[in-house]
Order: sequence, then C-alpha cells, then structure tokens
Amino acid sequence: MSLTTYWLEHAWLDTNVEPGVALEVTDGRITAVRTGVDTPPPGAVVLRGLTIPGLSNAHSHAFHRALRGTVQVGSGTFWTWREVMYTVAQRLTPDSYFALARAVYAEMALAGITSVGEFHYLHHAPGGTPYADPNAMGEALIAAAAEAGIRITLLDTAYLSSGFGAAPEQHQLRFTDGTADAWAQRVSALKDRDGVRIGAAIHSVRAVPADQLATVARWAQDREAPLHVHLSEQTAENDACLAAHGLTPTQLLAEHGVLGPRTTGVHNTHLTYGDIGLLGSSTTGTCMCPTTERDLADGIGPAVALQRAGSPLSLGSDSHAVIDLLEEARAMELNERLRTRTRGHWTAAALLRAATADGHAALGWPDAGTLEAGALADFTTIALDTVRTAGPVPRLAAETAVFAASAADVRHTVVAGRHVVRDGVHHSVPDVGAALADSIAALRG
Repeated sequence: MSLTTYWLEHAWLDTNVEPGVALEVTDGRITAVRTGVDTPPPGAVVLRGLTIPGLSNAHSHAFHRALRGTVQVGSGTFWTWREVMYTVAQRLTPDSYFALARAVYAEMALAGITSVGEFHYLHHAPGGTPYADPNAMGEALIAAAAEAGIRITLLDTAYLSSGFGAAPEQHQLRFTDGTADAWAQRVSALKDRDGVRIGAAIHSVRAVPADQLATVARWAQDREAPLHVHLSEQTAENDACLAAHGLTPTQLLAEHGVLGPRTTGVHNTHLTYGDIGLLGSSTTGTCMCPTTERDLADGIGPAVALQRAGSPLSLGSDSHAVIDLLEEARAMELNERLRTRTRGHWTAAALLRAATADGHAALGWPDAGTLEAGALADFTTIALDTVRTAGPVPRLAAETAVFAASAADVRHTVVAGRHVVRDGVHHSVPDVGAALADSIAALRG
C-alpha cells in the first residue's frame, strides 16, 4: 500500500474554492480530503495554485494534430478540410501513429488532461488490408496513452460507407470493416485494462447503414460500454438523411436504439426542437468541441437547450486546432453570449463540471472528476501567478481559471496519484514540442 499526501494551496471542491486542502492518496485513489489545513503537513507534496479534478478530453482524433497550421491556409469548408485530413491518414503506420499519439497525449497531459476519448477509425493498412494484428492501430493508441501517462477510452469506430447507400471511397478503405458484424468481431478482441476502457462509436449516420446501427448499439449495451457518434455536425448530413430515410439523424438513431445514458452525440450542432427533446429525454450526452466547430465553420450548437432538456454536457478538442480544455469551456459560454447577446449561461463551476466529472462519465470513468474520498486520484494544478491569472482574489480562482487561464498555466498533472507533469515538465516526454515536431515531420514523406 502506497500513501501520499498532497497539500493544495487552493482547491476547487465542486462548488467553491477552499484554501489549504490536504488530499491523502492510497494506491491511486483519494482516501481522505481535509480542509482548513493552513500549512503543508510534514512530507506532503505541495501544489501551489488552484487544483481541480483532472480534465477530460471527451473527443479526440489524435492524428488530426498533424493538420495544425496546414489547414489554416486559404479558405473552404468542412468538406475541403476533410480532403486534407485524408492525405495524412494515408501515411500513418502503427509505429508512426504511436509516435504521433504519444506526443499528442503528452501535450494533453501538459494541458491538465487526465483522460481522453479517442474516436478511432483508422483501423487497417492502406487499401483496407488488415494488419497481422487487426487492432494494431488501436493498440498503438493505447500504448501511446500509457507512455504519456493518461487514461484512454478507445472509442473504436464503425465506418462502413461513404454516404447513404454508397460504398467507401478509396481513401476510406482503411476505415472500414465491411459490415457491422465484422467490426464487432474485430473490436471484441480489444480488452479493458489498467487505465484503458474500450468503447464503441458510430462514425455518423452517413457512414453506418441504418440496418447496421443496432449491431453497434447492442455491442456497447452488452458490455455497458460508452457509445459515441458524430451527430448533425453539418446541415448537408441532415439533408441527406432526410432524403434517404425521411428522418433527421437523431430520429434515425432513436429508431434503431442508439440513444441512451451511455451514448454521447458529438457536436449536435444542427438540431430541430424535436431532436433536442429526443436527446434530452433519453439522457443522451452532448460533447461540444467549440474550438474545432469554429475552426471548421460548423456553427454553434444549442448547448443550453440540450442541457435544459436533460443532455449532460462534456467537452473535447476534436481536431486539435488547439489542445486546451479551459478554452473549450470558455468558448462554449462565449459562443452562447455572441449568439444571444446575453452573459452568464453557465457558472464557472458548471463549465468545470463539463470539463471534468461529466466528461469522465461520458468516457466510462464515473469515479473520476471530483476531489473526494473514493475518487480516482487524477487532478491538475493551475498557476494563479502568471500574466493571465495574477490579480483576482483566490476565492474567484475558478472564474479566473475558466475565463482567463490557458493550458500554458497548468503546472502539475497527477494521474492515479502519480505526477505525470511536474512544474510544467512531462515526466516521460521531457521535450513534447520536439516529439510533436519530429512525429509530424515524419508524415510529410
């Protein structure tokens, strides 16, 4: 049994900021929380700043990190961006994907992220030939997360068609297993393990034929695993779904048993009032990815209406235009302010819950995301003395973190009671910038 005491100069305890908090951690879990501890106990690890539960990145495509900068040249739409993404996808191997993902996940750890939901659809070799290990790419991602020191929920994705009734295009052959049954057979070989959850994903209603949606949903239901789906990110998808089925994408998912409390719709941008009601009444979650949604000119999703209807909110960095969950939380509120011309749709505490507890729950880690006895000992510390955060009184530290801080202000990240990032340096990837540069350069050919 291993016991460590952490002394937190300031800690966010769900609703308020408390000064002087001692956390006792045993074998990767918080075993005691003591407030009013004015000075560090003897032998305690001192964390100065504001300590919050570890952040959860509920939606990631790790290889999209290689697109940063490149896709900012010129103009276009989501659909033109997608063509550039395909070129990068064609170059990846299990080894090069491991190197890239290890660096990307280390960047996440530097940003205070302790769990990631990897929406993984790059399964096979170019041309669609399976690797000797059919899950070689997924295992590379799992290994990368382990080396970077964060938890991963591998959301293995069914991607079977290029559109309603259309076969996969050439650059999508790496993504497809042919049928949902073949997908299920392959993904069933992946197993949960320490720091790893195996979940499922439906890429989108255009990429999984309607008569195969239930197969994916049943696989997740039988295993009580998370199930995620890109939903109504683009109006073109809505129009095509209506033309093919006479239903919105949300209605189609509801008809085939996909919605429910372990399901999360990613983006949920262009919804009808009826769609919002279906998602809320089924307690299907919503993962908003504001930095990607604005980067791709997707639009602003109805997050307030969805939450009021009963859909829990989580946050993701998706295409990794930036990796900064504080910015995602801030952007969700600020987007709503721009749309409504009113302020204060969420408190800082509510935004932090979306970035922590509700994100972890969406990824199958319901015992993470809080600083309380029994929870996983995953937490991060944000400096309160930088040019962005200095000045406000400590009781407003949560507001300071959400509305002023950035990933650059993260000083410590602890996962399962162990320091992954200490004083802004990653323990196993000491030069994350170089690791990113090298792994991305290797993909240029």
